[in-house]
Amino acid sequence: MADKSSFIIPENLSFEEALQVSQALLEGMVEGSLNTAEVQQAIAHLVSSGNGARGFFVVYLSEPRSLADESTSAVIEALKTSPGTISSLLVKNLAMSTAMATAHRRNHNEEQALGSDRVQARTLHLIQHLQTLELKEHAIALCQTLDGTSSSYQSFLERWGYDQEQQQAIRQVLGQTNLLETH
Repeated sequence: MADKSSFIIPENLSFEEALQVSQALLEGMVEGSLNTAEVQQAIAHLVSSGNGARGFFVVYLSEPRSLADESTSAVIEALKTSPGTISSLLVKNLAMSTAMATAHRRNHNEEQALGSDRVQARTLHLIQHLQTLELKEHAIALCQTLDGTSSSYQSFLERWGYDQEQQQAIRQVLGQTNLLETH
């Protein structure tokens, strides 16, 4: 059984601490040692800060077990508590996993491509279930940057050096989010 004291989340959580807490939280979820309210409260607390949200998504989205394939209502409701913190991260995670799947396939590394596909599918699932105004704004801003009509995500695209094929794949997956109807 998971030690529930491991879910005491420190103030000013570091990214490394967020990774550790998130891993312990997932173990508790898999073991069934946490009830729905405890899971929801822990995730809500984690995603209330940038480091906590980043750490949670790194662990949750890359979880090798099927736990994150179909997010529970506790996960969705917890994420809804911090739309400003999670929206940019989810849109960037969707873009990054999509671009990496493309790069891995180009390099004939199907195993890593499948891992990126799993992160992409899980992120897309979360986005489709959250459908917040903040997510819509970030998805549209990224699309506009890809289309050349905005520069709000330009530094993000340049930092990772995404080429035209990767950018096209990102644009395509953003269309699957149901956030771009008016764009």
